[in-house]
Amino acid sequence: MAIADEVQRIGAPVRRWARHQKREYTQGEPRPLGGDLGAMGVYLGLVSAAAAAVRASGRELPERIPPGDAALLAVATFRLARRIAKDPVTSPLRAPFTTFQGPSGHAEVAEEVREHGGVKHAVGELLTCPFCLAQWVATGLVFGYVTAPKATRLVALTMTLVAGSDVLQFIYDSIQNGALAPEGEEESGVQ
Repeated sequence: MAIADEVQRIGAPVRRWARHQKREYTQGEPRPLGGDLGAMGVYLGLVSAAAAAVRASGRELPERIPPGDAALLAVATFRLARRIAKDPVTSPLRAPFTTFQGPSGHAEVAEEVREHGGVKHAVGELLTCPFCLAQWVATGLVFGYVTAPKATRLVALTMTLVAGSDVLQFIYDSIQNGALAPEGEEESGVQ
């Protein structure tokens, strides 16, 4: 029992300090600082485990990544993060943490975080934010690139092709909706 009592004694000021910091930061708003801290811990743990696995495998890290591969991975990161965060077909992944609000742009949905405060809130924010997810997706693609470059390039190529297709779809829709029509014709219905 002596060790548990000592841990309690040492931990009490740290817990008080953390509660004080949370009150000062949140100003009464339900912010999931503990959940965010947990997400950062999970990320750090996964990156550490992946780095240890790469090191144990004896793989050499690349001296540099060719610009074409970097561009491929960047576009793939954008498309995959957005697919996870906004696509209707991936909504089952977000459903335990969010509520559907309605459509949001072309082939995307708007969702709100279901719970305020805590781990579910933090996960909900992460899963609905393509900017937040990009860090996780990029990290996965980079570790994939280091351990299985050919397979990772194929995955990245697939997502990059989807992103290119998305751009072409938007251009086509714009043309269909009169983007190239002479001034005034799109309002009068002349095409």
